[in-house]
Amino acid sequence: MPHKEQSSSTAPWQCVLLAGMAGGLAWGIRGQYGHETGAMLSGLLVGSTLTLLLCPQANALAVARAVAWSTVAIGIGGSMTYAQTVGLTQNTPVVGNWAALRWGMLGLAVKGGIWIGFGGLLLGMGLGGIRYRAREMLLVMLGLIGLSLLGMWLVNEPFRPAQKILPPVYFSADWHWEPTAEKLKPRREDWGGLLLALVTFMVYARVVRRDVLAWRMGLWGMLGGIIGFPLGQSAQAFHAWNPNLFQQGLLARVDPIINWWNFMETTFGTVMGATLGLGLWLNRHRIAIPASVPVTLSRPVEWALICVHIFLLLCAEFDLVPRLGWIYDPGLFLALIPLVAIAGGRVWPYWLMFPILIIPIAGKTLRNLGYENHLIPLDPGWMLYVILPVLAMTTTAIKFSCESRQRDAARPFLRSGLLLATWVAFGLNFAFFRYPWPWTEWTFRTPNALVFLVYALGLTGLWATTGEQLRDESNKEK
Repeated sequence: MPHKEQSSSTAPWQCVLLAGMAGGLAWGIRGQYGHETGAMLSGLLVGSTLTLLLCPQANALAVARAVAWSTVAIGIGGSMTYAQTVGLTQNTPVVGNWAALRWGMLGLAVKGGIWIGFGGLLLGMGLGGIRYRAREMLLVMLGLIGLSLLGMWLVNEPFRPAQKILPPVYFSADWHWEPTAEKLKPRREDWGGLLLALVTFMVYARVVRRDVLAWRMGLWGMLGGIIGFPLGQSAQAFHAWNPNLFQQGLLARVDPIINWWNFMETTFGTVMGATLGLGLWLNRHRIAIPASVPVTLSRPVEWALICVHIFLLLCAEFDLVPRLGWIYDPGLFLALIPLVAIAGGRVWPYWLMFPILIIPIAGKTLRNLGYENHLIPLDPGWMLYVILPVLAMTTTAIKFSCESRQRDAARPFLRSGLLLATWVAFGLNFAFFRYPWPWTEWTFRTPNALVFLVYALGLTGLWATTGEQLRDESNKEK
């Protein structure tokens, strides 16, 4: 039977503050890497932070599955287009149009709620004490993919931009807001399909499986996205709507070094992480993690699925086989194999959280610095930005997937994993930012890099304090 995790010593402000730092750091970094795989970093850092705070003594493999599920799930929304939705609130042709601003903010709230809702739901599913089997997850995911296609047909059609025919509810570039635009390029939206899939998944968890924590965390995730995305964009929209304020005085000196877009993303991540932290703390009495979890996938099957997924992931991210990449790129398709394999595997949760997560980020860093901008020779670039980070993450995955057989508590794995993932991601992003050291001439990357540093140091502080707790517990046992 699952046991209730005792976590009364964790104050709510700790969950809100540290999960906010984790979310802000990860989502801000996501801005450089984009799409589903970039967003997955948020699931890892926020999930690791909250489980380290609220259930450090629970079974390591069970907690790893919860965090890995959240990591995959929060990437699903990455298939939604949102740049043109942001544009409705700040692009020059619509500046001053309050109706366009409201519509754009509504679109960001809808898309943000879907994006983070999946992450909250799957985190709750992993922590609520309800066992979800691999076969069950396969059937559920296949059903959700079918529902997403139905939802797109119902909500996101018709889409015939050549004839200027767009869906009735449409949150991207539209001739309704720019009637005289000659080169408008509307983008196909899929949020209707993902919304139907998310709501159905939440209802399934609550009604069929009676998983209250999953349902509530799905709602908290939606709330974090609904608030976080528009709030983050508010500052950027204010900047676009009030250019005169930034033409003189202190604001004029600061404006050239502010990356408003990246600060929007960082704010979004901070708010959604803090909201998930508050939601899980308020529902901490519902955390019920089993003392042991069954492994239903054989080792050969796990490794075969890992190899297949990594190959398809590389196709999707780096266009190795264009047609395969196109098929595997949508969020629900990308999540299919991982969500199923994590449910029944011992190796999969750790490999997903560490090497599989970092491969696209490392590869895009090298592509930007070495192949596109020729800022570093390829040989040292491969070693510094790909081989070493992936090797470090792979070693961690191997270490903890082996130790999970001993039914150890989650705290050692969460501490090491959180620290490593934080600084590997920070380091790769710092390189992507062209190493904006604060003592050199400031660029529009420097302020963001400093915020990321503060957030990374905050998570490092969590690593240090939990290490002291671990030593105190060991001394008491002795």
